[in-house]
Amino acid sequence: MVDVASLGLVALAALVAAVAIAAWLLARTGSERATDRRRSLERHEEARQRDPPVDLGDERVAVVEEFTTHHSGERHAMCRIEGFVVFVEDVPDDLEETEAIRLKILSFNRGHTSARARFLERA
Repeated sequence: MVDVASLGLVALAALVAAVAIAAWLLARTGSERATDRRRSLERHEEARQRDPPVDLGDERVAVVEEFTTHHSGERHAMCRIEGFVVFVEDVPDDLEETEAIRLKILSFNRGHTSARARFLERA
């Protein structure tokens, strides 16, 4: 016959082991997320310190990644040039994501972390 006290000790040991494994997995996952956040912040700070890859008046070709709505209600295309964000205004209504466009750089935001551009034509 099986001793009930022995079964209780086995169940308790299994529970303690399960909690220990869960705690280890949680700590490992949490530290990976913290590392990812730290790396992301470091990349962001490095990007803020770099000079923009474009100058005022530059005409460049870029691919539309997505569309945003400006606070004025106007639809803007969001493109990247060497990772640098450029918001493009005066885009045609039928322009779609992944289309290549020619644009002209008009201005930079206060911190020079993004630029505003005008749509010139499809590329």
